[in-house]
Amino acid sequence: MSSPSFDEQGFTRALAAGDFPVAQRLLAEADSGALIDYFDRMPADYRAISFRLLPKDEALAVFEHLDASNQAELVTRLRDDETASVFAQMDPDDRVDLLDELPAGVASRLLLGLSPAERDLTAVVLGYPKGSTGREMSPEVAVVPQDMDAATALRRVLGRLYDSETIYMIAVSDGTRRLVGVISLRDLLAADPNTSMAELARKADRALATEPAEVAARRVADRRRLALPVVDSEDRIVGILTVDDALDILQRANSEDQARQGGAEPLHRNYLSTPILRIVRSRIIWLLVLAVGASLTVQVLEVFEETLSRLVVLSVFVPLLIGTGGNTGNQAATTVTRALALGEVRPRDVLKVVAREASTGVILGFALGGLGFTVVGLLYGAALGSVIGLTLLTVCTLAATVGGTMPLLAKALRADPAVFSNPFISTFVDATGLIVYFLIAKAILGI
Repeated sequence: MSSPSFDEQGFTRALAAGDFPVAQRLLAEADSGALIDYFDRMPADYRAISFRLLPKDEALAVFEHLDASNQAELVTRLRDDETASVFAQMDPDDRVDLLDELPAGVASRLLLGLSPAERDLTAVVLGYPKGSTGREMSPEVAVVPQDMDAATALRRVLGRLYDSETIYMIAVSDGTRRLVGVISLRDLLAADPNTSMAELARKADRALATEPAEVAARRVADRRRLALPVVDSEDRIVGILTVDDALDILQRANSEDQARQGGAEPLHRNYLSTPILRIVRSRIIWLLVLAVGASLTVQVLEVFEETLSRLVVLSVFVPLLIGTGGNTGNQAATTVTRALALGEVRPRDVLKVVAREASTGVILGFALGGLGFTVVGLLYGAALGSVIGLTLLTVCTLAATVGGTMPLLAKALRADPAVFSNPFISTFVDATGLIVYFLIAKAILGI
């Protein structure tokens, strides 16, 4: 029998009427998944009241599933003792995400309220730069020495059952905490009690604490790992990156890429709970940048104003040509950006990418140009059909080549490939496509 879903309307009416016993009953009866989903998008004014109506364990589970922005907003509305209690029970990596969203004064106060052991664990994660694997890892990792036998190792792991992020993957180290290998809990349970960890450990994939978190998360996903041990520059174990954290990292990266390819900044929170002004800020800078870029197109039209005045029909095909060029460039950029994220290409492969995208553009250009020549030729004559056909061939080749190259250039410059992608490519291709169009028209039509 399935759990009941959450009666959002009934709960909202109960809160509005101040009927807290009914509201609390509805929360207690709710399916946990539906409740977490509702908390993530409910109005901020209701969230703090609702949080206080939850049982303690349920409240912590809901809080941990909120995104960092909503967590920070909730913290500012709770009493200090409520906040300190929840903060102390969070995992160190989740604490760091929350601290990044809080004012410095509030963050410092929360850190001071932790026990020395928890403060040290949190400080380990805080010590790594944003975007690095170290900033996303959990320092609570189960580690056993290589000279320990299986029976003793199992007792040690069970003793840290609630202190480790996961015990399904156990790290094996030497005397200086350098990573020797890993062993699964299943293999440890099945092992002969007297067998040493050195014999049982298998070669381990690992993540460097200073490498980009997205790279390490992609490794977890590609190699189907439950977790990866995280090591420092001397190969000493400093933490663990679990599959759930890896999936969160990849989801955030995908959301950022999609937003930036569409000409906006990612919201990093539920759309319905995001303040309107924050949505405006995420879009307006990009709109201003693109408006400045679009002025290039206007300048090109002004330069060829005389050409247009001699043969007005040329203006009819401007949207077709710049739209085709922009779409071709965006397709190439999206394909190469994804290939970069998956590790299929690297900046040093730029010549290979240029060759592939130029070839693709030529084939697309011949197909679209041939169609354009036939249709326009029948309606407006062979000369104008030739102009459209050659322009489509040239624009498709240029757009595909530029679109495939820009993400690689961004990666080489240590910038986000998505930022260099669709919006900027569309602007560039619009301007250059018009120049190509009018130059071909002047050459063929003699105007």
